[in-house]
Amino acid sequence: MSTFKRSIYDILKGNFLVSDNSFKNWRFILFVVMLMLLMIASSHSSDKKVMEIARLNKQIKELQSEFVDTRSISMKLKLESTIRNKVLDLELKPSDNPPQVIRVTSKNN
Repeated sequence: MSTFKRSIYDILKGNFLVSDNSFKNWRFILFVVMLMLLMIASSHSSDKKVMEIARLNKQIKELQSEFVDTRSISMKLKLESTIRNKVLDLELKPSDNPPQVIRVTSKNN
């Protein structure tokens, strides 16, 4: 059997894990497993952050539309015609005489 076939056969059998100098192989395998776990944890963390960003963006859009609706209602309530209609129930009407300006002059000694 050639050395190439023998080395592949040893790998498939798992001889590199139980041989005399297998300690350095186990260290490398554990290192690779730790890197994989770190990569998986990082991936889950980034997915969670992306989902949180999407949720916050949706909430921002909802709050912006609520703000626009509230502002338009507020502007309608501030109109003079709306105010006149509301005070008609109280039997209030606009004054016939325009307001007068009162000027106060003071003399400093």
